[in-house]
Amino acid sequence: MPALRITEIFYSLQGETRTVGCPTVFIRLTGCPLRCSYCDTTYAFSGGERMELDEILARVRGYGAHYVTVTGGEPLAQPDCLLLLQRLADEGYEVSLETSGALDVAGVDPRVVKVLDLKGPSSGEMHRNLYANVAHLQPRDQVKFVIADEADYQWAKEIMAQHRLAQRCEVLFSPSNGVQNPTELADKILRDRLPVRLQLQLHKLLWGNEPGK
Repeated sequence: MPALRITEIFYSLQGETRTVGCPTVFIRLTGCPLRCSYCDTTYAFSGGERMELDEILARVRGYGAHYVTVTGGEPLAQPDCLLLLQRLADEGYEVSLETSGALDVAGVDPRVVKVLDLKGPSSGEMHRNLYANVAHLQPRDQVKFVIADEADYQWAKEIMAQHRLAQRCEVLFSPSNGVQNPTELADKILRDRLPVRLQLQLHKLLWGNEPGK
């Protein structure tokens, strides 16, 4: 029976992306090959509980939600994540995958919304970006840039233009929590007339860094 190592399964409001504010079941997979400087889920690097796929699906059903987000860590670091995504889509959920963009997304079920979190200079992991993933983006997918400083902002603009990201899907600019002033970032977006969405982390505004929220 396929199994995955799970840090937590919880029910909360989606704090980011297109369905922000919607009640959502989150499945946080354990493990990540990256070590981003601003990571806010370091508790998902190790540990977790081994759960069989059917057990995970039963837990999700218990919440009665329409939206399910598979996150991490880096979910795709566990090969059976692809099967989990497929099974969730088969059961009729609207499924999203939050991934670093460092691992190949070619095998992700096309019914799943991919959210690629490309890593900028301040992350310390910029060299891990797998730009071949851009070819697999669909219009309903999203690319996210965490902006901590001016270098991140300028780099994100360059990558957007180089890969024509705004023509492929929606682009999100997210200020690094407690580092980048959101108002300053908003002013830059308006000044430069960027075709992006400013994204604030709703869950952190409501609950801070409380796990399971």
